[in-house]
Amino acid sequence: MQKDIRWMRRALDLARQSVGVSSPNPAVGCVLVQRDGRLVGEGFHQYDALDHAEIVALRQAGEKARGTTAYVTLEPCSHHGRTGPCADALIRAGVQRVVAATCDPNPAVHGQGVEKLRKAGISVEVGVLQDEARRINDGFAKYIVTGLPLITLKAGVSLDGRIAPAPGVVPKGKPHYITSEASRAIVQEMRHASDAVLTGIGTVLTDDPLLTDRSGLPRRRPLLRVVLDSSLRLPLDCRLVQTAKDDVMVFCTERAPAEKLRELDARGIRVEQLSGQDGRVPLKLVVHRLAHSNVLNVMLECGAHLNSAAMKAQIVDKLSLFYAPVLLGEHGVPLFSGEASVLKEPQRICSKTIEQDVLLEAYLHDPWKQEKVCLPD
Repeated sequence: MQKDIRWMRRALDLARQSVGVSSPNPAVGCVLVQRDGRLVGEGFHQYDALDHAEIVALRQAGEKARGTTAYVTLEPCSHHGRTGPCADALIRAGVQRVVAATCDPNPAVHGQGVEKLRKAGISVEVGVLQDEARRINDGFAKYIVTGLPLITLKAGVSLDGRIAPAPGVVPKGKPHYITSEASRAIVQEMRHASDAVLTGIGTVLTDDPLLTDRSGLPRRRPLLRVVLDSSLRLPLDCRLVQTAKDDVMVFCTERAPAEKLRELDARGIRVEQLSGQDGRVPLKLVVHRLAHSNVLNVMLECGAHLNSAAMKAQIVDKLSLFYAPVLLGEHGVPLFSGEASVLKEPQRICSKTIEQDVLLEAYLHDPWKQEKVCLPD
C-alpha cells in the first residue's frame, strides 16, 4: 500500500538519524500513525539514551498510541537486553497493527517479536522497503550473525581503473581528488556510518591523511582510525599521530622496534603486535581484533597492494567505487596490484550518478545470510 511505503520512508529517515549514535546497536526508526492518517509519535534509537525507537515513539504518543499502526524499520525485540521487549510495550499500548521493514537478523530472536505480536492479536506485515532498511543495518547484521564487522572497500577510480596519478606527480601530503565534491561528501557520510576506517602505511607515507569523520553529524564513539604498519614506519609528525585522541590504532608485527612502540604509546596511539606471515600484518586477525572492540562497520581506504590483499584474504563484503570521468594513464596507481581473487560473482549491484561521477556498489557477501564464526582470543 502506498501509505505504508510513505510512512516507512519516514521511519527510515529516522533510522538514518540513529546512524552514528546507536552503535553497537542497530539504527532503528519508528512512527505511530492513527487510522485517520495522523502522526502521533515517532522516534529513533540512541545507544546512550537506552530506549529503543518504539519506546520513544510510544512515550511521545501517550494514550493516542491506542489503535495506531506502528511502522518500524526492524522487527520489535521480544527479549530482555539493556531494556525490556518492545513487542510487549506495543501490546500494552494497544497498537493495532505493526509494519516492520525487516526481521531481526539475530538467528536467536529472528521472527520471535512478530510471533509475539500476532499471538496478542496484532496484525503484522514484514518486508515493506526491506532492502533500504537492511542497507542501514548491514554492519549490525554481519556482526550479530558472524561476530565480525562488515568490511567495505571504498575507492575513487578513473575510467582507466586508476586510483591515483603516477608516483611523484603530486607532492607528498598534497590532496589530489579524482572525484567530485559531491562524491567526497558522500564518502564523509560513509565514514560517519562506520566505526573504523582502515588504511596501510603506504597511504599514510604518501598522502598524510587525517581519516576523520567530517560529516558534521553526531556520533557517540569517535571514528577509529586504523593503520596496518608491519615494521612501525609511522612518522611521529604525521597528521594521524599529531591529532590522535585515543582514536588511532596501529597493527604491526614482531619486526616493529620496541623504541617506536614506546614512542607511539606515549602519544596515545594504541599499538597491537600480531604474528605476521612473510612480514605482513595478518588481515583476518586484524578483523577479529576489531570485532573484539565492538567495531561493526569498517571502511577500507587503501592503496593498490592492501586492496588486493584484502580481496585475496576474502575479508571484503562490499565494494563502493566512485568512478570519475578522468584518465590517469598507464603509470597511474591501479585499484588492485596483483591478484584480487573473489569467491563468487558480486551481487545486488547498483549504480547512481553523482554530478559527473558514477557510484557503483556491489556485495561480495550477503551480511544477512552468513554463518556464525568463532573468534580467536
